[in-house]
Amino acid sequence: MDTVPPLWKELKESADFVCYEHFMNAERVFIGYIKTLTDMETVQRQILSCLSDHPGLSFNEMYAVIPVAEKEIAHDWNIIQDNIHRGYVAVQFGLQSHHCMLINAAISKGRSVTIPEVEFTVEGPKEAFVESLDINLNLIRTRVPVPELRIRELTIGSVSKSRVAVVYLKGIANEAYLNTCVQRLEDVRFDQVTDSTLLQQMIEDNSNSIFPQSIGTERPDYVAWALSSGQICILKDGSPTSVFAPVNFWSFFITYEDYYLPWIIASLLRMIRFFSVFFSVFASPLYVAVITYHGQGVSNLFLPTIVSSRINVPFPPIVEVLIMELVIELLREAGARLPSKIGQTIGIVGGIVLGTAAVEAALTSNFLLIIVALSALASFTTPIFRMSATIRMLRFPFIFAAQIWGLLGIFICTLALVAHLLRLTSLGMPYLVPLYPFRKADLYDTAIRPPYSKFHHRFSFFRSPNPVRFERKKAAAKKDIDD
Repeated sequence: MDTVPPLWKELKESADFVCYEHFMNAERVFIGYIKTLTDMETVQRQILSCLSDHPGLSFNEMYAVIPVAEKEIAHDWNIIQDNIHRGYVAVQFGLQSHHCMLINAAISKGRSVTIPEVEFTVEGPKEAFVESLDINLNLIRTRVPVPELRIRELTIGSVSKSRVAVVYLKGIANEAYLNTCVQRLEDVRFDQVTDSTLLQQMIEDNSNSIFPQSIGTERPDYVAWALSSGQICILKDGSPTSVFAPVNFWSFFITYEDYYLPWIIASLLRMIRFFSVFFSVFASPLYVAVITYHGQGVSNLFLPTIVSSRINVPFPPIVEVLIMELVIELLREAGARLPSKIGQTIGIVGGIVLGTAAVEAALTSNFLLIIVALSALASFTTPIFRMSATIRMLRFPFIFAAQIWGLLGIFICTLALVAHLLRLTSLGMPYLVPLYPFRKADLYDTAIRPPYSKFHHRFSFFRSPNPVRFERKKAAAKKDIDD
Protein backbone atom coordinates (compact mmCIF):
# COMPACT_ATOMS: atom_id res chain seq x y z
CA MET A 1 0.00 0.00 0.00
CA ASP A 2 0.99 3.63 -0.46
CA THR A 3 -0.21 4.55 3.03
CA VAL A 4 2.72 4.91 5.40
CA PRO A 5 3.15 6.48 8.85
CA PRO A 6 3.62 10.26 8.50
CA LEU A 7 7.21 10.23 9.78
CA TRP A 8 8.18 7.53 7.27
CA LYS A 9 7.28 9.56 4.17
CA GLU A 10 10.77 11.07 3.96
CA LEU A 11 12.30 7.59 3.88
CA LYS A 12 9.80 6.50 1.23
CA GLU A 13 11.47 8.88 -1.23
CA SER A 14 14.35 6.40 -1.50
CA ALA A 15 13.75 3.53 -3.92
CA ASP A 16 15.34 0.93 -1.62
CA PHE A 17 13.08 1.73 1.37
CA VAL A 18 10.35 -0.86 1.89
CA CYS A 19 7.22 -0.18 3.95
CA TYR A 20 5.14 -3.33 4.49
CA GLU A 21 1.67 -3.21 6.04
CA HIS A 22 0.54 -6.19 8.10
CA PHE A 23 -2.82 -6.78 9.81
CA MET A 24 -3.07 -8.32 13.30
CA ASN A 25 -6.68 -8.77 14.40
CA ALA A 26 -7.71 -5.74 12.34
CA GLU A 27 -4.88 -3.66 13.79
CA ARG A 28 -2.49 -2.19 11.22
CA VAL A 29 1.18 -2.92 11.78
CA PHE A 30 3.81 -1.18 9.65
CA ILE A 31 7.19 -2.78 8.99
CA GLY A 32 9.82 -0.52 7.45
CA TYR A 33 13.40 -1.21 6.43
CA ILE A 34 16.01 -0.43 3.77
CA LYS A 35 16.36 -3.57 1.69
CA THR A 36 19.96 -2.87 0.64
CA LEU A 37 21.02 -2.89 4.30
CA THR A 38 18.76 -5.61 5.66
CA ASP A 39 19.08 -9.38 5.73
CA MET A 40 15.83 -10.60 4.19
CA GLU A 41 16.13 -14.03 5.77
CA THR A 42 16.08 -12.43 9.23
CA VAL A 43 13.08 -10.30 8.24
CA GLN A 44 11.12 -13.29 6.96
CA ARG A 45 11.98 -15.89 9.60
CA GLN A 46 12.42 -13.85 12.78
CA ILE A 47 10.06 -10.89 12.34
CA LEU A 48 7.27 -11.50 9.81
CA SER A 49 6.76 -15.11 10.86
CA CYS A 50 6.59 -14.07 14.51
CA LEU A 51 3.97 -11.41 13.72
CA SER A 52 1.92 -13.99 11.79
CA ASP A 53 2.18 -16.69 14.49
CA HIS A 54 1.10 -14.38 17.35
CA PRO A 55 -1.71 -12.21 15.94
CA GLY A 56 -3.36 -11.40 19.27
CA LEU A 57 -0.38 -9.99 21.16
CA SER A 58 -0.03 -6.38 22.17
CA PHE A 59 2.93 -4.18 21.25
CA ASN A 60 4.92 -4.94 24.42
CA GLU A 61 4.08 -8.66 24.30
CA MET A 62 5.18 -8.86 20.69
CA TYR A 63 8.42 -7.11 21.55
CA ALA A 64 9.11 -9.76 24.18
CA VAL A 65 8.56 -12.78 21.88
CA ILE A 66 10.51 -11.63 18.80
CA PRO A 67 13.60 -13.93 18.87
CA VAL A 68 16.26 -11.30 18.13
CA ALA A 69 18.77 -10.25 20.77
CA GLU A 70 19.51 -6.73 19.50
CA LYS A 71 16.24 -4.83 19.72
CA GLU A 72 14.86 -1.78 21.47
CA ILE A 73 11.81 0.46 21.72
CA ALA A 74 12.38 4.02 20.55
CA HIS A 75 10.23 7.14 20.73
CA ASP A 76 12.62 9.67 19.15
CA TRP A 77 12.29 9.85 15.37
CA ASN A 78 15.98 10.74 14.92
CA ILE A 79 16.99 7.55 16.73
CA ILE A 80 14.51 5.53 14.66
CA GLN A 81 15.79 7.00 11.41
CA ASP A 82 19.45 6.49 12.32
CA ASN A 83 18.87 2.83 13.20
CA ILE A 84 16.89 2.18 10.00
CA HIS A 85 19.92 3.47 8.09
CA ARG A 86 22.08 0.95 9.97
CA GLY A 87 20.03 -2.04 8.84
CA TYR A 88 17.40 -2.18 11.61
CA VAL A 89 13.77 -3.05 10.94
CA ALA A 90 11.18 -0.68 12.40
CA VAL A 91 7.84 -2.12 13.53
CA GLN A 92 5.05 0.34 14.37
CA PHE A 93 1.57 -0.53 15.65
CA GLY A 94 -0.96 1.91 14.24
CA LEU A 95 -0.61 4.74 11.77
CA GLN A 96 -0.26 7.53 14.35
CA SER A 97 1.80 5.72 16.98
CA HIS A 98 4.83 7.52 18.41
CA HIS A 99 6.96 4.52 19.33
CA CYS A 100 8.57 1.76 17.27
CA MET A 101 10.28 -1.54 17.80
CA LEU A 102 13.77 -1.48 16.32
CA ILE A 103 15.09 -4.93 15.47
CA ASN A 104 18.60 -5.52 14.19
CA ALA A 105 18.57 -7.33 10.85
CA ALA A 106 21.63 -5.74 9.28
CA ILE A 107 23.54 -7.58 6.58
CA SER A 108 26.95 -8.61 7.85
CA LYS A 109 29.32 -8.32 4.91
CA GLY A 110 33.04 -7.69 4.73
CA ARG A 111 36.35 -9.36 4.18
CA SER A 112 37.58 -12.00 6.57
CA VAL A 113 40.58 -11.60 8.85
CA THR A 114 43.79 -11.82 6.81
CA ILE A 115 47.51 -11.34 7.31
CA PRO A 116 48.86 -7.80 7.80
CA GLU A 117 49.65 -6.11 4.50
CA VAL A 118 51.36 -2.93 5.72
CA GLU A 119 53.02 -4.22 8.89
CA PHE A 120 53.97 -7.70 7.74
CA THR A 121 56.17 -9.62 10.14
CA VAL A 122 58.02 -12.93 10.01
CA GLU A 123 57.63 -13.62 13.73
CA GLY A 124 54.40 -13.35 15.70
CA PRO A 125 50.66 -13.62 14.90
CA LYS A 126 49.44 -13.20 11.33
CA GLU A 127 46.11 -11.47 11.96
CA ALA A 128 45.17 -7.94 10.97
CA PHE A 129 42.21 -5.67 11.58
CA VAL A 130 39.44 -5.52 8.97
CA GLU A 131 36.72 -2.97 8.18
CA SER A 132 34.20 -4.38 10.67
CA LEU A 133 34.29 -2.74 14.10
CA ASP A 134 32.71 -5.76 15.79
CA ILE A 135 35.32 -8.13 14.35
CA ASN A 136 38.12 -5.78 15.39
CA LEU A 137 36.79 -5.58 18.94
CA ASN A 138 36.61 -9.37 18.97
CA LEU A 139 40.30 -9.56 17.95
CA ILE A 140 41.18 -7.28 20.86
CA ARG A 141 38.99 -9.03 23.42
CA THR A 142 40.46 -12.43 22.59
CA ARG A 143 43.90 -11.01 23.40
CA VAL A 144 42.80 -9.03 26.46
CA PRO A 145 40.14 -11.29 28.08
CA VAL A 146 39.84 -9.35 31.34
CA PRO A 147 36.87 -7.52 32.89
CA GLU A 148 38.93 -4.32 33.09
CA LEU A 149 38.71 -3.89 29.32
CA ARG A 150 36.31 -1.03 28.67
CA ILE A 151 34.76 0.17 25.39
CA ARG A 152 33.06 3.53 24.89
CA GLU A 153 31.13 3.91 21.65
CA LEU A 154 30.54 7.29 20.01
CA THR A 155 28.83 8.44 16.80
CA ILE A 156 30.84 10.96 14.78
CA GLY A 157 30.07 12.70 11.49
CA SER A 158 26.82 14.46 10.60
CA VAL A 159 26.64 12.58 7.27
CA SER A 160 28.66 9.40 7.83
CA LYS A 161 27.25 8.68 11.33
CA SER A 162 30.41 6.68 11.99
CA ARG A 163 30.63 4.30 14.93
CA VAL A 164 33.81 4.98 16.86
CA ALA A 165 35.01 2.88 19.80
CA VAL A 166 37.42 4.09 22.47
CA VAL A 167 39.10 1.10 24.10
CA TYR A 168 41.13 1.16 27.31
CA LEU A 169 41.94 -0.84 30.44
CA LYS A 170 40.28 0.54 33.55
CA GLY A 171 42.76 0.89 36.39
CA ILE A 172 45.72 0.99 33.97
CA ALA A 173 44.88 3.84 31.58
CA ASN A 174 45.15 7.33 33.04
CA GLU A 175 41.76 9.01 33.42
CA ALA A 176 43.07 12.42 32.33
CA TYR A 177 44.39 11.04 29.02
CA LEU A 178 41.13 9.10 28.53
CA ASN A 179 38.91 12.11 29.17
CA THR A 180 41.04 14.25 26.85
CA CYS A 181 40.74 11.68 24.07
CA VAL A 182 36.96 11.27 24.47
CA GLN A 183 36.41 15.02 24.67
CA ARG A 184 38.36 15.65 21.47
CA LEU A 185 36.36 12.97 19.66
CA GLU A 186 33.10 14.45 20.86
CA ASP A 187 34.25 17.89 19.70
CA VAL A 188 34.90 16.70 16.14
CA ARG A 189 32.70 18.68 13.76
CA PHE A 190 32.94 17.08 10.35
CA ASP A 191 30.28 15.67 8.04
CA GLN A 192 32.07 12.67 6.51
CA VAL A 193 34.54 10.67 8.61
CA THR A 194 35.59 7.85 6.29
CA ASP A 195 38.63 6.47 8.09
CA SER A 196 40.32 6.47 11.48
CA THR A 197 43.28 8.35 9.99
CA LEU A 198 41.00 11.39 9.64
CA LEU A 199 40.23 11.18 13.35
CA GLN A 200 43.94 10.77 13.98
CA GLN A 201 44.58 14.18 12.44
CA MET A 202 41.57 15.84 14.06
CA ILE A 203 42.39 14.94 17.66
CA GLU A 204 46.15 15.48 17.61
CA ASP A 205 47.54 18.22 19.85
CA ASN A 206 49.18 20.14 16.99
CA SER A 207 47.50 19.49 13.65
CA ASN A 208 49.96 21.84 11.89
CA SER A 209 52.99 19.70 12.71
CA ILE A 210 54.34 17.23 10.17
CA PHE A 211 55.16 14.87 13.05
CA PRO A 212 52.39 12.39 13.91
CA GLN A 213 51.30 12.41 17.54
CA SER A 214 49.51 9.08 17.52
CA ILE A 215 50.28 5.70 15.97
CA GLY A 216 48.07 3.86 13.50
CA THR A 217 48.39 0.09 13.28
CA GLU A 218 46.58 -2.84 11.71
CA ARG A 219 47.95 -5.36 14.22
CA PRO A 220 45.70 -6.41 17.14
CA ASP A 221 48.69 -7.77 19.10
CA TYR A 222 50.32 -4.33 18.98
CA VAL A 223 47.09 -2.76 20.26
CA ALA A 224 46.90 -5.32 23.08
CA TRP A 225 50.44 -4.38 24.14
CA ALA A 226 49.58 -0.66 24.00
CA LEU A 227 46.48 -1.20 26.15
CA SER A 228 48.46 -3.10 28.77
CA SER A 229 50.96 -0.21 28.81
CA GLY A 230 48.24 2.30 29.68
CA GLN A 231 47.53 3.78 26.24
CA ILE A 232 44.11 4.44 24.71
CA CYS A 233 42.97 2.89 21.44
CA ILE A 234 40.51 4.30 18.90
CA LEU A 235 38.75 2.14 16.30
CA LYS A 236 36.26 3.20 13.64
CA ASP A 237 33.72 1.06 11.85
CA GLY A 238 34.76 0.76 8.21
CA SER A 239 38.47 1.29 8.88
CA PRO A 240 41.13 -1.45 9.19
CA THR A 241 43.46 0.89 11.09
CA SER A 242 43.47 1.34 14.84
CA VAL A 243 44.90 4.50 16.41
CA PHE A 244 46.42 4.67 19.89
CA ALA A 245 47.83 7.46 22.01
CA PRO A 246 49.59 9.01 23.88
CA VAL A 247 52.91 8.20 22.23
CA ASN A 248 56.42 9.62 22.25
CA PHE A 249 58.87 10.28 19.42
CA TRP A 250 60.84 7.07 19.95
CA SER A 251 57.75 4.86 19.56
CA PHE A 252 57.69 5.49 15.80
CA PHE A 253 61.01 3.69 15.30
CA ILE A 254 59.99 0.61 17.27
CA THR A 255 58.29 -2.25 15.50
CA TYR A 256 56.31 -4.76 17.52
CA GLU A 257 58.33 -7.55 15.93
CA ASP A 258 61.18 -6.42 18.23
CA TYR A 259 59.32 -8.05 21.11
CA TYR A 260 59.21 -11.41 19.30
CA LEU A 261 62.98 -11.51 18.75
CA PRO A 262 65.76 -12.14 21.29
CA TRP A 263 66.49 -8.86 23.03
CA ILE A 264 70.10 -8.59 21.77
CA ILE A 265 69.07 -9.01 18.11
CA ALA A 266 66.10 -6.68 18.54
CA SER A 267 68.31 -4.03 20.15
CA LEU A 268 70.81 -4.15 17.27
CA LEU A 269 68.02 -3.80 14.71
CA ARG A 270 66.51 -0.92 16.67
CA MET A 271 69.84 0.94 16.79
CA ILE A 272 70.21 0.42 13.03
CA ARG A 273 66.84 2.13 12.57
CA PHE A 274 67.85 5.14 14.66
CA PHE A 275 71.12 5.45 12.71
CA SER A 276 69.21 5.11 9.43
CA VAL A 277 66.93 8.01 10.38
CA PHE A 278 69.94 10.20 11.18
CA PHE A 279 71.65 9.23 7.92
CA SER A 280 68.50 9.74 5.82
CA VAL A 281 67.99 13.30 7.11
CA PHE A 282 71.61 14.55 7.12
CA ALA A 283 73.43 12.71 4.28
CA SER A 284 72.31 14.89 1.36
CA PRO A 285 72.51 18.22 3.27
CA LEU A 286 76.05 17.37 4.44
CA TYR A 287 77.05 16.67 0.83
CA VAL A 288 75.74 20.08 -0.27
CA ALA A 289 77.40 21.89 2.66
CA VAL A 290 80.79 20.21 2.27
CA ILE A 291 81.02 20.53 -1.53
CA THR A 292 79.78 24.15 -1.51
CA TYR A 293 81.57 25.63 1.52
CA HIS A 294 83.76 23.15 3.36
CA GLY A 295 85.80 21.31 0.74
CA GLN A 296 88.93 21.82 2.81
CA GLY A 297 87.44 19.51 5.44
CA VAL A 298 87.36 16.54 3.07
CA SER A 299 90.05 13.93 3.59
CA ASN A 300 92.72 13.72 0.87
CA LEU A 301 91.71 10.10 0.41
CA PHE A 302 88.18 11.03 -0.72
CA LEU A 303 88.84 14.39 -2.37
CA PRO A 304 90.17 13.02 -5.73
CA THR A 305 87.19 10.65 -5.98
CA ILE A 306 84.66 13.42 -5.37
CA VAL A 307 86.37 15.86 -7.74
CA SER A 308 86.67 13.30 -10.55
CA SER A 309 83.00 12.31 -10.21
CA ARG A 310 81.86 15.97 -10.43
CA ILE A 311 84.29 17.20 -13.08
CA ASN A 312 81.71 17.02 -15.90
CA VAL A 313 78.63 17.97 -13.87
CA PRO A 314 77.45 21.46 -14.99
CA PHE A 315 75.18 22.09 -12.00
CA PRO A 316 75.99 23.27 -8.49
CA PRO A 317 75.57 20.65 -5.73
CA ILE A 318 72.13 21.92 -4.67
CA VAL A 319 70.70 21.37 -8.17
CA GLU A 320 72.05 17.85 -8.64
CA VAL A 321 70.89 16.88 -5.15
CA LEU A 322 67.38 18.18 -5.81
CA ILE A 323 67.28 16.39 -9.17
CA MET A 324 68.16 13.05 -7.59
CA GLU A 325 65.90 13.52 -4.57
CA LEU A 326 62.93 14.39 -6.78
CA VAL A 327 63.63 11.42 -9.05
CA ILE A 328 63.63 9.11 -6.01
CA GLU A 329 60.34 10.59 -4.80
CA LEU A 330 58.80 10.23 -8.26
CA LEU A 331 59.81 6.56 -8.42
CA ARG A 332 58.49 5.97 -4.92
CA GLU A 333 55.15 7.63 -5.68
CA ALA A 334 54.77 5.87 -9.03
CA GLY A 335 55.53 2.50 -7.42
CA ALA A 336 52.95 3.12 -4.69
CA ARG A 337 50.15 4.13 -7.10
CA LEU A 338 50.61 1.33 -9.65
CA PRO A 339 49.53 -2.30 -9.11
CA SER A 340 52.00 -4.16 -6.91
CA LYS A 341 53.77 -6.22 -9.60
CA ILE A 342 54.06 -3.29 -12.00
CA GLY A 343 55.09 -0.98 -9.18
CA GLN A 344 57.99 -3.24 -8.18
CA THR A 345 59.15 -3.38 -11.79
CA ILE A 346 58.95 0.40 -12.18
CA GLY A 347 60.93 0.90 -8.97
CA ILE A 348 63.74 -1.48 -9.89
CA VAL A 349 64.02 -0.76 -13.62
CA GLY A 350 63.40 2.97 -13.23
CA GLY A 351 66.03 3.29 -10.52
CA ILE A 352 68.69 1.45 -12.51
CA VAL A 353 67.94 3.10 -15.85
CA LEU A 354 67.52 6.64 -14.56
CA GLY A 355 70.51 6.40 -12.24
CA THR A 356 72.81 5.14 -14.98
CA ALA A 357 71.48 7.66 -17.52
CA ALA A 358 71.86 10.55 -15.07
CA VAL A 359 75.51 9.71 -14.44
CA GLU A 360 76.32 9.18 -18.13
CA ALA A 361 74.58 12.44 -19.05
CA ALA A 362 76.65 14.26 -16.40
CA LEU A 363 73.53 15.41 -14.56
CA THR A 364 74.87 14.05 -11.29
CA SER A 365 77.95 12.40 -9.85
CA ASN A 366 78.48 8.76 -8.95
CA PHE A 367 79.26 9.75 -5.38
CA LEU A 368 75.94 11.61 -4.94
CA LEU A 369 74.00 8.78 -6.59
CA ILE A 370 75.29 6.40 -3.91
CA ILE A 371 74.45 8.86 -1.11
CA VAL A 372 70.90 9.47 -2.36
CA ALA A 373 70.26 5.74 -2.90
CA LEU A 374 71.48 4.88 0.61
CA SER A 375 69.46 7.75 2.04
CA ALA A 376 66.30 6.46 0.33
CA LEU A 377 66.94 2.92 1.62
CA ALA A 378 67.53 4.27 5.12
CA SER A 379 64.17 6.05 5.10
CA PHE A 380 62.42 2.73 4.45
CA THR A 381 63.59 1.34 7.79
CA THR A 382 61.10 3.51 9.70
CA PRO A 383 58.23 1.08 10.49
CA ILE A 384 55.43 3.70 10.79
CA PHE A 385 54.45 5.10 7.38
CA ARG A 386 53.50 8.60 8.55
CA MET A 387 56.82 9.06 10.31
CA SER A 388 58.65 7.64 7.28
CA ALA A 389 57.01 10.32 5.09
CA THR A 390 57.98 12.96 7.66
CA ILE A 391 61.62 11.86 7.62
CA ARG A 392 61.68 12.06 3.81
CA MET A 393 60.23 15.58 3.79
CA LEU A 394 62.66 16.80 6.48
CA ARG A 395 65.60 16.46 4.09
CA PHE A 396 64.50 19.36 1.89
CA PRO A 397 64.65 22.24 4.42
CA PHE A 398 68.02 20.90 5.58
CA ILE A 399 69.27 20.85 1.98
CA PHE A 400 68.24 24.47 1.39
CA ALA A 401 69.74 25.57 4.71
CA ALA A 402 73.01 23.81 3.81
CA GLN A 403 73.11 25.66 0.47
CA ILE A 404 72.60 29.06 2.15
CA TRP A 405 74.78 28.76 5.28
CA GLY A 406 76.67 25.46 4.99
CA LEU A 407 77.19 23.52 8.20
CA LEU A 408 75.87 26.50 10.14
CA GLY A 409 72.59 26.16 8.25
CA ILE A 410 72.34 22.48 9.18
CA PHE A 411 73.01 23.41 12.80
CA ILE A 412 70.31 26.14 12.75
CA CYS A 413 67.81 23.75 11.16
CA THR A 414 68.62 21.12 13.79
CA LEU A 415 68.01 23.62 16.59
CA ALA A 416 64.67 24.62 15.05
CA LEU A 417 63.70 20.95 14.72
CA VAL A 418 64.61 20.15 18.34
CA ALA A 419 62.76 23.25 19.56
CA HIS A 420 59.65 22.14 17.65
CA LEU A 421 59.85 18.61 19.08
CA LEU A 422 60.27 20.00 22.60
CA ARG A 423 56.98 21.86 22.25
CA LEU A 424 55.00 18.91 20.85
CA THR A 425 52.72 16.84 23.04
CA SER A 426 50.52 13.78 22.56
CA LEU A 427 47.28 14.04 24.52
CA GLY A 428 49.19 16.43 26.74
CA MET A 429 52.19 14.12 27.26
CA PRO A 430 55.62 15.55 26.23
CA TYR A 431 56.70 14.20 22.85
CA LEU A 432 60.39 13.68 23.69
CA VAL A 433 59.86 11.95 27.02
CA PRO A 434 61.87 10.21 28.60
CA LEU A 435 64.72 12.43 27.35
CA TYR A 436 62.69 15.59 28.00
CA PRO A 437 61.56 15.71 30.70
CA PHE A 438 64.36 13.36 31.65
CA ARG A 439 63.21 10.05 33.16
CA LYS A 440 66.16 7.78 33.81
CA ALA A 441 63.98 4.86 34.89
CA ASP A 442 62.05 4.97 31.58
CA LEU A 443 65.07 4.75 29.27
CA TYR A 444 65.05 0.95 29.34
CA ASP A 445 62.92 0.47 26.18
CA THR A 446 64.06 3.17 23.75
CA ALA A 447 67.23 2.54 21.73
CA ILE A 448 67.68 -0.85 23.40
CA ARG A 449 65.01 -3.49 23.87
CA PRO A 450 65.77 -5.06 27.26
CA PRO A 451 64.95 -8.61 28.37
CA TYR A 452 61.44 -9.13 29.69
CA SER A 453 62.62 -9.24 33.29
CA LYS A 454 63.15 -5.46 33.00
CA PHE A 455 59.52 -4.80 32.05
CA HIS A 456 58.28 -5.06 35.64
CA HIS A 457 57.17 -1.40 35.62
CA ARG A 458 55.08 0.50 33.10
CA PHE A 459 56.45 3.76 31.77
CA SER A 460 55.92 6.49 34.36
CA PHE A 461 55.04 9.07 31.67
CA PHE A 462 51.81 7.17 30.92
CA ARG A 463 50.83 8.04 34.51
CA SER A 464 49.12 4.69 35.03
CA PRO A 465 47.26 4.19 38.34
CA ASN A 466 48.80 0.69 38.39
CA PRO A 467 52.46 1.13 37.36
CA VAL A 468 53.58 -2.39 38.36
CA ARG A 469 53.32 -5.15 35.76
CA PHE A 470 54.67 -7.93 37.96
CA GLU A 471 56.91 -8.53 40.97
CA ARG A 472 60.47 -8.44 39.75
CA LYS A 473 61.98 -10.73 42.40
CA LYS A 474 59.51 -13.53 41.79
CA ALA A 475 59.95 -13.28 38.04
CA ALA A 476 63.76 -13.39 38.34
CA ALA A 477 63.71 -16.46 40.56
CA LYS A 478 64.09 -19.61 38.46
CA LYS A 479 63.53 -22.88 40.25
CA ASP A 480 64.40 -26.30 38.94
CA ILE A 481 62.13 -29.20 39.80
CA ASP A 482 64.03 -32.11 41.30
CA ASP A 483 63.46 -35.52 39.78
